[in-house]
Formats: sequence, C-alpha cells, structure tokens
Amino acid sequence: MIAAGAERVRRESGTFDASAYFRAANYIGAVQLYLQDNVLLRAPLTKAHIKPRLLGHWGTQPGINLIWAHLNRMARDPNQSILPIIGPGHGAPAVNANLFLDGTLGDYYPQYVRTEAGLRNLARAFSHPSGLPSHVGPAIPGSIHEGGELGYCLAHAFGAVLDNPDMTAVCVIGDGEAETGPLAASWQAHRFVNPATSGTVLPILHLNGYKLSGPTIFGRVSGLQLHEYLHGCGYEIRVVEPRTEMNAHVMMDAALDWAFGQIAAIREAARAGQLPERSCWPAIVLRTPKGWTGPRVVDGKQVEGTSRAHQLPIADPAHNPEHLALLENWLRSYDPDTLFDADGTPSHAVTRACPSGAARLGMHPIVTGPVPPPLTLPDVDANAIQIGEPGCASAESTRVLGGYLREVFLKNAAAANFRLFSPDETTSNRLDPVFAATERAFMLPLTTEDEHFARDGRVIEILSEHVCEGLLEGYALSGRYGMHACYEGFAPIVDSMIAQHAKWLKSSREVEWRLPVPSLNILLTSHAWRQEHNGYSHQGPGSIDNLISKKGGIVRIYFPPDANSLLVVGEHCLQSKNEINLIIASKHQAPQWLAIDDARRNFAAGASVWEWAGTESAAGSSPDVILAAAGDVPAEETIAAAALLKKHVPSLCTRVVIVMDLFALTPRATHPHGLEFADFARTFGSAEPVVFAFHGYPRVIHELVHGRENAQRFHVRGYIEEGATTTPFDMLVLNRMSRFHLALEALRRTNLAAEGSQEAFEFFTERLEAHHKYIADNGIDMPEVASWR
Repeated sequence: MIAAGAERVRRESGTFDASAYFRAANYIGAVQLYLQDNVLLRAPLTKAHIKPRLLGHWGTQPGINLIWAHLNRMARDPNQSILPIIGPGHGAPAVNANLFLDGTLGDYYPQYVRTEAGLRNLARAFSHPSGLPSHVGPAIPGSIHEGGELGYCLAHAFGAVLDNPDMTAVCVIGDGEAETGPLAASWQAHRFVNPATSGTVLPILHLNGYKLSGPTIFGRVSGLQLHEYLHGCGYEIRVVEPRTEMNAHVMMDAALDWAFGQIAAIREAARAGQLPERSCWPAIVLRTPKGWTGPRVVDGKQVEGTSRAHQLPIADPAHNPEHLALLENWLRSYDPDTLFDADGTPSHAVTRACPSGAARLGMHPIVTGPVPPPLTLPDVDANAIQIGEPGCASAESTRVLGGYLREVFLKNAAAANFRLFSPDETTSNRLDPVFAATERAFMLPLTTEDEHFARDGRVIEILSEHVCEGLLEGYALSGRYGMHACYEGFAPIVDSMIAQHAKWLKSSREVEWRLPVPSLNILLTSHAWRQEHNGYSHQGPGSIDNLISKKGGIVRIYFPPDANSLLVVGEHCLQSKNEINLIIASKHQAPQWLAIDDARRNFAAGASVWEWAGTESAAGSSPDVILAAAGDVPAEETIAAAALLKKHVPSLCTRVVIVMDLFALTPRATHPHGLEFADFARTFGSAEPVVFAFHGYPRVIHELVHGRENAQRFHVRGYIEEGATTTPFDMLVLNRMSRFHLALEALRRTNLAAEGSQEAFEFFTERLEAHHKYIADNGIDMPEVASWR
C-alpha cells in the first residue's frame, strides 16, 4: 500500500533519480574528512590540499546517505511530515552533506551556500576550532538528537512523535548502538504510543557489521534470528541488502514505499478505532558494507566491509604518496565533474531529488517553529494545604503535587502538551491523583484486574529509567512539557543522559536561531532517607553530584521542605525553559511547615531564616551557632535539633536556616541563583559556626560554599554510604545526621560554653544509646522520635 502522494512523486521523479544525489552526498562526506582546498578536484590533488589534522569517520556515512536520498522522495509528498533522527554518533559529515545539497545549511549559515566556496568552507569547518562539530548537535539544522548520545535515538524519536499525529520520525540506528541497554529497551516504546493521536516512528537498523574495532552482534546473527528478535519486539521488517548501488536504490525505494504504506494503514485503522491489540509496526533493516563505496584495499589490507573503514580509511595522504593517489582515485570515483556545475553548484541531476522549502528534512517545524506556548497552569493556592502552626499538620508532599498535576492534565487536555513519565512508580510515589484526569498509556491487551490503563493515557510507565528519560527528552525538545518521576536511588542510571541533555541545552543557547524549549523536569522521590525498608541498594543521592558539575546557567536543584513548597517549585519548573530542574521530595507523611505565601517567599529567597525555629530573635543577639539544612528530612532533623537545644541549653542562641534552592549557596559568579555576598552573610553570618544537615553527600555543600567567607566554618552532615534494612530514624543515626548528632555537633562548635551544655551533651549521647537498644528490642523507632512534632 503506497500513499497517493508518494506514488505521484515516484511517477514524477523516477526510481533512480537518487543515484547522482547519493554519489554527491558520499563525495561531500569524504571531502569534509580530508580536504581544505581543491574541493571539486578541478586540479590534481596535492599535499597542500590536505587538511593538516584529519578527523572524523567514514564507515557509517554511505548508509545514512542512501537512507536520506530516498527519504527526500517521501518528503516531497505534501502529506508527509518527516523528522530524521540520526543515531550513529559519527554520521555528522553525512548529515552536513545532505543539508548542504538541499540548501538548508546555506539558509542557516551563508558561508555554506551551495557553491564551490561554500563547499570549501564546509570542508574546512568540519571538526575545526569554532567550526562544525564532529557529531550532529544543536548547531545542525533539523536536529533534536546529539549523535554522541549512544543508545538514546529511538527513545528520543518516540518522545518526539507523542501528540504529534502527523509526524513520522525516521530513526537511523547504528548496529553498534543497538547493543546498548537504552536502545534495547526502546524497541518496546511503541507499546505506549497510540497512533490515533500520536505520530509514528520508523526505525531503520543500519547493519554495516562492525564497531570501532570488532564485529557487532546484530551484524553476525543470522537473518532469521534478527527477524525473530525484532518481530518479538512488535515489528514487521523489510531487509534491504543490495548487491550493487543501483540495486540499493530499487530496494530502498520499495522498502520505504512499503513502510510508509504500513504507517498510513496503521494510522487509518487506529483513527477508525480498529487497530489490533497486537499490531506490528514497520521497521527496515539495511545491510551494507562498512565504508561502502570507499577504498576497498589500503596498504594491502581489506578496508571496505571491515572495522578499518570505521574512521579514516586512508590514514596519511599528506605524507604518503600512495595514500594521496588512493584518496584522489576514491574521490574521483564519484565523478564530481558530473555532480557540480562550473561554479560549484550541485547539478540538476543531484538537486532534482531534493524537496524544497519547508519540506526539506532539516526544516521540520518542531525545530524551526515558534517558541512553544506555556502550559495553562492551575491555581497553586487552590491546591495548597492548610498547616496551622508550623509542624503540626502532616501530609504526603508528592500526593499534594499529584493533585496539582491532575489539574495540569485537565487544563491542558485540548492542547495535549503535557505528560508524566515514570518507571512503574506513579502510585508508589503518591502521584496517583493524576489518574482522576488521565490513565496509563498501554497498547497491549488488558484484563479486568488492570487499573488505570487506556490507549489514550497520558502517563507512560515502562520499567526502564533510560526509556522514560529519553521519551521526556524527545518530548521536551519537540516543544512539549513533562515530568519524569523516579526513585532517587535509581536516578543515577540516567545520569549520563541528563549530562548529555545539559550539554545540548548549553550548546543550543549559543546557537542564535535555536529557540527555547521546555525544561527537563525530574522529580526524585522515594529518596535515600526513607528507603530503610528496601535497604542499602535503594539508598543513593548521587544524581545531585552529577548535576552540580554542569554549567550553572542550565541546572537547578530544589529541596522543597514540605508540600506547599513542592507546589511552588513544581509551578515554577513547569513554566521554565532551557533548564534542567532536579526536584527532591519525600512521598511519606511528614510535618508541614509553610503556608503557601511563606513557601513562595522562601522559594524566591533560595535560603531563608526560620525565626520561629531558633532562639536568635528572642535572645536579641547574634547566634552562637547556625543550624542549616537542605532537604525535607534534614530540615525536620534540624528543627528538632534546635528544639532540643532550646529545651536543654536555653542560653544557647541558635539560628535556623532552610535552603530550598541548593545553588543559593554558591557565589553568584558561579551560578545565577547564588546569593550575593551581603545576602549570604545576612543569612549564614560571617564568623558563626554552621552545622549543616544535607540530603546528599557532605562534600557537595563544601564544594558549593567554596569561595564564601570563612567557608571552613561549615560543618556538614549528610549521607555517608551507611544504610541497611532498618528504621527511618536509624538511617539518620547510621549516617550521623540525626537530631541528636546535629545538637551534639552544635555544642562542640560552641565549645560547650553555655550553661547546661555538658549535661545536654551527656543526655543526647544517652538518647542515641537508648535508640540502638529500642530498635533492637522493638524493631521500630522510639515514640519520642516517631511521634515528634
């Protein structure tokens, strides 16, 4: 079945029009690797024409160029909306070549206009300082995927087509990256995409058989095994395994006609309510030799079809005359005189294969379109909880946020621009109030026992942090809003993905024509301090460490101490653009401290003095010690420690500071949210000792306050890799961050000078001993801790 528009384009253009285009793309790709001049070979090649430093990769380029050449025909159909996502990390020269040939690159960068001078500039710029990168990144038109993000392309593609019903994301997957865990799990992502309301992904698995220095798994398994594997993942495949170049064009033409015909049929059935529960999506397997059309033998060794074609098939043409001759013969094999006119413009035989205007593959509107409109957000005040006196009320913070997100879903139902992604943890993380507004998406059969599942659900749960993160990234990069909710202990699984996204955002801000995209919002809950029941394996706040090292203008880390604070933080993050927002909040019942207006003020300040919790205002003098915290459990322990000191050492003057925005601690020169030095001194003093209870590893705070006045006065308690299956309070005791430890540390830092300090020191020590005995005898925490308010 072939779409009518595609059939008309076939009749108009002919089957083999892509041949000249394919040769031109391969030629330009090779030129970028080697030449700095004489780019059209209008003269014999000499050493002077060779770049002084050779960088880049050849092996994957011809396969990408073959696919792109034939996607051009599909894109000329006005009924198609095609977004190419190129997974092979080293395919940038091929992408550059195709964007040069259809004029897209020149439209964005006049120095790369389609002339001999433009091609010379392109060749010189590739992998050159301040030029074009060796991987496809934000500087390349039409891209939402960084080629170096090995294994994420398919998840990004599925994220992009969600709620984009007319889009087909054609995702080229290298057989090396097909071995990665994220990619392996991403084959299942179509189980959550409803083609009635979303677009379609066409995976093209490019098998050239080799990685950097060895064979690939999929390149060596039998065709039957590969077919069974992909069929088991829910795909019907067509194999393109050409014997000649002309044969390749015939086969790729037919495969794309089949695939787009299948896509049209799937959409038609889905939108008529007739899609089978176990429908198969189309996929193409392209088998070509690695480095196809390049030099076959170099220095007596086979190159084409081996790992030797992965990078530069000819190593040293500038200094080896035989290599120089090989390079010239290789480049001339594409017959460049027939591919370019006298002024260096690609010939009509080449460009007639290209779509024009907005139909070009590098001009998709999700990349070039307007700034995405903001979400319609509900009234935070209407979702806030009433707390009375600080600490008297109790609530599950994430359940309150879940009610707010329910309203977000309802208010944006028509726009269909908000989704929640979670690895099977929406209910566990107390976000299940959203199920009053939407369901979990699922395209496979359901039973009467399955709750909150529907084909059109807007919550996606797949037990793969990689896929959840990749779907959200693709969704946000294509202009929509979402949140990834995850157990904190498992979030480091995707730290490398978040790091790559941070690099993308940092680089995209430096590209003038790149428009802001919705922020990446990550909610970490079920966190380390409340994972005593699951034990040591579930305890790990390491994602904080990953993010604090990233560019200050990109990352934000928030520690809302209660439910109303979480609402304020959530509202802010859902409105933000071009940022990565990490929010860490407990899902368990906990004391509530701030009315909604107070939460707003505390959030705006970043770090605030909670006068009611300390004794500074009553004493009328500067504090003897400052008790500070970042994190909901650390805040509770800090407030409890201050209460203990107030009771047992009333003459000790204390100040309590709660940090909601972690980067408020760092100097403004390091992060835009850093407090000015005067504001920092008003909050944290300048000479007073600071006992700091931190949610994560203590070294994080020491790193952040580096550069502050007398930074050595910060004495930090936090997670020190002590944990077990134990009680909640014992987690704090094991990591020496309990209220008793904090109070003892405060006494030590004031030299036990205040009246009653020695007695208090002995009492707090005795209560720690009592704790150990109580949990050993009873298996639960002491009532004075568990029931404390």
